[in-house]
Amino acid sequence: MPDDGPLPPARSAVGGARRTPCVGVCSTTYGDLVCRGCKRFAHEIVAWNGYRNCQQELIRERLRRLLAQSVLVHVRIVDSARLRSAARRAGVEEQATLEELAFQTMRRRRLLPLPSLGLAAVGSNRLETAAVLAAIDREFYLRSQAHYEASFRIPAT
Repeated sequence: MPDDGPLPPARSAVGGARRTPCVGVCSTTYGDLVCRGCKRFAHEIVAWNGYRNCQQELIRERLRRLLAQSVLVHVRIVDSARLRSAARRAGVEEQATLEELAFQTMRRRRLLPLPSLGLAAVGSNRLETAAVLAAIDREFYLRSQAHYEASFRIPAT
């Protein structure tokens, strides 16, 4: 597969470019096949520096898609202008999707109520941002595990 050239750098939650999706909470060291921090597969973490830009971008795209799905299970964006404003005040750079922006803003402003971020909890009475954020992270991990199992598990014979 030919290299498709450099991609714009991924943005970290704290601003600035970063080379990998790593968030510094790796659980693959302890035997997990899916990292509880960045949600990449163990073999992707090991081989990351050898991947071409197009391969890395496919992984980043999968992570963005699974994160967006996870956010929408728990949060509804009710005021995108308020969300963008809260994100700017929190120092969160513009993200590819509003769902990513919501997640990164909640991470920075976990003590603020969801309505002040332009968000509402979906189908529950959990109104604390930190609790909703934890639920999103669990959902993201479960979806990443399911993706791994669907992609790599060999059926028992």
